[in-house]
Amino acid sequence: MIEAEGLVETTEEKGNPVRFGSIGGGGRYDDLVARFTGQAVPATGFSFGVSRLASALRAAARDMAADVRGPVVVIAFNNDDMAHYFAAAGELRAAGIAAEVYLGSSGMKAQMKYADRRLAPAAVILGGDEIAAGTVTIKDLDLGRELAAGITDNSQWRGERPGQISCPRGELVASVAKIVRGA
Repeated sequence: MIEAEGLVETTEEKGNPVRFGSIGGGGRYDDLVARFTGQAVPATGFSFGVSRLASALRAAARDMAADVRGPVVVIAFNNDDMAHYFAAAGELRAAGIAAEVYLGSSGMKAQMKYADRRLAPAAVILGGDEIAAGTVTIKDLDLGRELAAGITDNSQWRGERPGQISCPRGELVASVAKIVRGA
């Protein structure tokens, strides 16, 4: 018999240490096949405890959550402009900045919520107006999260647009790098 034990060192919400113990096991099962077929067949097997393994991974991720950063999310408005979105993401990636294009069919509000859930440092907006003008709008989501705590009026928030800048399309990488790297 073989057993795999989860040795991740973590704590639960109250700070007490958690030990996960066995997350999988296996061994020889020579008689198991015979129970169902009547024939003696040599057999071995191994199985993971999926729910216990998932709990251990969640706990380990919780401990590392402060270090986790999502990619910059390029908002997609329509399929006709996908080449522009992928070009922007490609430029960011070439500069060493993690980036992804939203590929769903949701509206901007849902895409911004997605970027926020991914802990994206920024969202890139290339709508029809920006593409026509040769500009890009960038939302500094980190700054927005920070400033949101101090604003209680939704109309004030919309009017001020904290953390949002517009710049020439050629300055996309440099502008996003300032947000992501502080450079």
